[in-house]
Amino acid sequence: MPRDKTDTHKKVLAAAKEEFAEYGFEKASMRRIGERCGLTAAGLYRHCRDKSDLFDQIVGPAVEELERWIDEHVEQSRKNLDNPDALFRNTEIDMVEELVFPHMDDYRILLTGAQGTRYENFMHDLVETQAEISDSFIDAMELRGYPVKRVSGNEMHLLLSAYVTALFEPVIHGFTHDEAMRCLRTVEAFFMPGWKILMGCENQPAADKSPK
Repeated sequence: MPRDKTDTHKKVLAAAKEEFAEYGFEKASMRRIGERCGLTAAGLYRHCRDKSDLFDQIVGPAVEELERWIDEHVEQSRKNLDNPDALFRNTEIDMVEELVFPHMDDYRILLTGAQGTRYENFMHDLVETQAEISDSFIDAMELRGYPVKRVSGNEMHLLLSAYVTALFEPVIHGFTHDEAMRCLRTVEAFFMPGWKILMGCENQPAADKSPK
């Protein structure tokens, strides 16, 4: 369905966000969403096909932006394969700060209220995607002579599950930006040496993320 930019549609989305944030998708009520924005059921359905479409209108753009960031990050990382100093210049921590936090409410709905939608396995699917990317990237690094450390598929899944979960915990629990970034820098300091060992880059310095 084309994205409606009218003021009424914006009110519908705002009401739906409140409803999904409070009840999650499965327990959310189209009747209550209509009441929140002052529309009848017939009026509400002029802005969406059904509850699933309304949920998609809210979280779909957030998922698309995240996927776009990952694609661009992978492309840039491949360009940096012959420049080890630049390989770890940007990480998923930057993704959370630059992309997720400006749309915190949308991502929290995605992470906590998607049961019963096509997004309910978002975290698992993200880990699987990251595992495939990591395997391919390690193959490319090995071909270039990096002393990579091979781990099993199960080991990589466990590592990435822990990492991805940590990235989104501040969103789920509603941390302030400063508290979230303080925690995520700790996560980065903990995980980064291990990622560098796996990729044969343990002697490469971390990017300087200190305030300028």
